[in-house]
Amino acid sequence: MITQNSRPMSPHVQIYRLPLTALISITHRMTGVILAFGALLMVWILTSVAAGPESYAAVQGHLTAWYGQLILFGFTFALYFHFCHGIRHLFWDIGWGFELEIADRNAILTLVFAAALTLVTWLVALMAG
Repeated sequence: MITQNSRPMSPHVQIYRLPLTALISITHRMTGVILAFGALLMVWILTSVAAGPESYAAVQGHLTAWYGQLILFGFTFALYFHFCHGIRHLFWDIGWGFELEIADRNAILTLVFAAALTLVTWLVALMAG
């Protein structure tokens, strides 16, 4: 039974838009999980090196395929995003950046710097051959 009262209603899930800082926070957590899987990827690569040339060649075959490159690109972005957001947390630790305008600006800067670092890393890697 629905009763009428003067309490405000919670925002409807389908029309509520998360603030940018909340989206960045969620993304920071997701990139942490991606980095954990990236650590497993590094273990797989190092294990293939220890297992011999055939095993290493098989892993290299996967990593140089389009899907391997996509995974590595995503891992690179996750690494840089997590790093940049960690720097943001260091500023919060000293009490700077809690104002809404500054927090929103820093959230955008986190995305911009992570994307720029990812692109620069991949451009340098691709030019190096």
